[in-house]
Amino acid sequence: MESRQVGFMCSLLVAVAFVLDSVLMFCIPKHERYTMAMEVTQILLNAQSVDSTVRKHSEETLKQFQEQNLPGFLLSLSGELANEEKPVDSRKLAGLILKNALDAKEQHRKFELVQRWLSLDMAVKAQIKTCLLQTLSSPVPDAHSTASQVIAKVAGIELPQKQWPELIGSLLSNIHQVPAHVKQATLETLGYLCEEVSPEVVDQDQVNKILTAVVQGMNAEEGNNDVRLAATRALYNALSFAQANFNNDMERDFIMRVVCEATQSPEVKIRQAAFECLVSISSTYYEKLAPYIQDIFNITAKAVKEDVEPVALQAIEFWSSICDEEIDILEDFGGDFTADSDVPCYYFIKQALPALVPMLLETLLKQEEDQDQDEGAWNLAMAGGTCLGLVARTVGDEIVPLVMPFIQENISKPDWRQREAATYAFGSILEGPSPDKLTPLVNVALNFMLTALTKDPNSHVKDTTAWTLGRIFEFLHGSTVETPIITPANCQLIITVLLQAMKDAPNVAEKSCGALYFLAQGYEDMGASSPLTPYFQEIVQALLTVTHREDAGESRLRTAAYETLNEVVRCSTDETAPMVLQLAPIIMTELHQTLEGQKLSSDEREKQSELQGLLCGCLQVIIQKLGASEPTKFVFMQYADQIMNLFLRVFACRNATVHEEAMLAIGALAYATGPDFAKYMPEFYKYLEMGLQNFEEYQVCAVTVGVVGDVCRALEDKILPYCDGIMTQLLKDLSSNQLHRSVKPPIFSCLGDIALAIGENFEKYLMYAMPMLQSAAELSAHTSGADDEMVEYTNLLRNGILEAYSGIFQGFKNSPKTQLLIPYAPHILQFLDSIYMEKDMDDVVMKTAIGVLGDLADTLGSNAGSLIQQSLSSKEFLNECLSSDDHLIKESAEWAKLAITRAISV
Repeated sequence: MESRQVGFMCSLLVAVAFVLDSVLMFCIPKHERYTMAMEVTQILLNAQSVDSTVRKHSEETLKQFQEQNLPGFLLSLSGELANEEKPVDSRKLAGLILKNALDAKEQHRKFELVQRWLSLDMAVKAQIKTCLLQTLSSPVPDAHSTASQVIAKVAGIELPQKQWPELIGSLLSNIHQVPAHVKQATLETLGYLCEEVSPEVVDQDQVNKILTAVVQGMNAEEGNNDVRLAATRALYNALSFAQANFNNDMERDFIMRVVCEATQSPEVKIRQAAFECLVSISSTYYEKLAPYIQDIFNITAKAVKEDVEPVALQAIEFWSSICDEEIDILEDFGGDFTADSDVPCYYFIKQALPALVPMLLETLLKQEEDQDQDEGAWNLAMAGGTCLGLVARTVGDEIVPLVMPFIQENISKPDWRQREAATYAFGSILEGPSPDKLTPLVNVALNFMLTALTKDPNSHVKDTTAWTLGRIFEFLHGSTVETPIITPANCQLIITVLLQAMKDAPNVAEKSCGALYFLAQGYEDMGASSPLTPYFQEIVQALLTVTHREDAGESRLRTAAYETLNEVVRCSTDETAPMVLQLAPIIMTELHQTLEGQKLSSDEREKQSELQGLLCGCLQVIIQKLGASEPTKFVFMQYADQIMNLFLRVFACRNATVHEEAMLAIGALAYATGPDFAKYMPEFYKYLEMGLQNFEEYQVCAVTVGVVGDVCRALEDKILPYCDGIMTQLLKDLSSNQLHRSVKPPIFSCLGDIALAIGENFEKYLMYAMPMLQSAAELSAHTSGADDEMVEYTNLLRNGILEAYSGIFQGFKNSPKTQLLIPYAPHILQFLDSIYMEKDMDDVVMKTAIGVLGDLADTLGSNAGSLIQQSLSSKEFLNECLSSDDHLIKESAEWAKLAITRAISV
């Protein structure tokens, strides 16, 4: 009876909703407005119809309703969700639409939706929230589960605004409800809420109550498995709130005991969720784990050995996570731990090594028959091998004697599983241990592996062998390795075997391309002559043949072949330049063929776009290679017009990935052709503008911004006729909240490129660019309380702003108009002061910042001298840079010191 009453109440609210916002309803005739309330059920059901006409009509109706009367629309949906007499399908969709009206992936859209919700009438919001909370008591799982998610979305908007303060209290009072489904729905809601809201929004007293409720729900005494599962999943999300509780020994012991007990539940999903909690604890509270690590090892070892795969995978993930933590600590601190070190390394992996390694090796024998063919495959053997690789990176040489006996015992066994596991184990430990430890073993194993790659009867073994060879070449081959593994004696055999293996099944061929990629990369710094030179033609031909295989679409084979071809070209020497020159028209012809107007299905078009992107990428590498030295550049220029024409035709195909690759290639062409690139600008400019306007596919926008910089460097003041359009678009981009934030730092840098190219002609843009730089500088000056990601982004932003200032000052140098910059100098010095005081600059920003101080002095001379002397920290900053270990910072600082000395002495 009670739920029926709730449904009636919420339906009543729906009717009330249509009285609201009548002004917005002018598009719907009066007699139709109220029927809409009743028809929303049918519209929602029709929106899920198999008939596309019915479905589209309903979607359009819902969209109209939302646009014309948002309060009514949201009330209608919440009423539908709460009404027990409505069909499950319409209730569920009502909840999903409601959730999507509150949140979006794109930041700018999310911001709009949040503002829209906050501006709704308080009474309307209160009614919607009442309906949502009532729905938590619904016996229909789809309804109460959807309501949980919507409540969390509303909480994510309102709690930071100090609104809906009674929510957590009312949820906690639900925990004591008798029906298990109410308890389950409430715990789910608390879990989602912890996911949506940041910890500082909820006060500690409420955090304690949430954790108490969640941990009680997880207890073995809780008879209902659905409740116990909801509680365990809720704890996973609540862990980031539990800082104070984990600092308290008793509370931490209690939480850890309950989690460890839950890993032993008879219910698979609860065991899996409990191990997921342990994985999260391992990274969030690493420094608190010491008292529990032995018990956790026993629990995880048992799960890996005996439990079902989803649980065993999480048990392995716990140790992978511990490895990640210890690798980070050892990298950050370089192993120098003092007694008062903030984050000591507990060396859990080193301690567990004798038991952990055999456990992981055992998992390598649990392969699946088709794992190499499935790109997204993830199973016990793969997880074990990945963890073994992380263990090798954590402990280095100590892993080798623990793994070698397993390899020696299994590498020649008749069962393919044993041979593959032994090969996988070897490949997994190649990063971490020292070359001294590994080189003798690799020298023994190399011939064996080359034979296995061609002769082993099993495709899995070949696949893993090719992968392991790639790892050998990646980590133990190159100019920095003292004892070369590849010698004149075995080089030819290695290449012959790899080219042969590239004819094998797609998965084996793809891994063989990967091995050849790292083989070529190792010869990058060989100087004038490379051991690959005699085989260059043969390698290129073999890779082109692979790209034409009918099955090249499988296992990423075509992509791998082009990536390898690019690397072979990139790392080639002058000796093979004539052959690279011959490759250019071949790739151009292939690109031309993809542009010929045949009718294609959408699937074929997608494949063709992918191929065009790969061909543009290949041409980019060829352009860079041939453009790098004068003799080859001169010969290559005969193709420039044709290549540019091809790229312009590529732009006519609407595909973001291809546009990105074509843009990058054009950037390389601009760099190679220099001032001659001006002749392509009339035709190319419209695509440049389109790229700068592409907010949706922001990577295209970012690449285009980079290309504007390339074109500026190539054309210098010949870019002037196009600057008004480019500057207008860049300033629009900067002021837009729709453009992804990652594009903004390069835009600032690009302003510097333009100023450097056109010099004093930048005068007319100063009044627009400088205020924007100033406000961005103020925003990026302080980072107190920001997380690592935000600090990293802020440094990118600072660097972009500083590069803009640098370009502007250098552009105006020696011009009679330098005095135009004097008014901006105090603010720039203040910006340099504040980022110096923050003490969180990375090396890149430090180098650019000290360079800007020098540019300021160099361009403004005596006008800057007195300002620099008055600056709070210029002297300290300069001295710190002069004594830097980074030679680039030191070099910039020495130049800045000279410029400042000149400016002060004038």
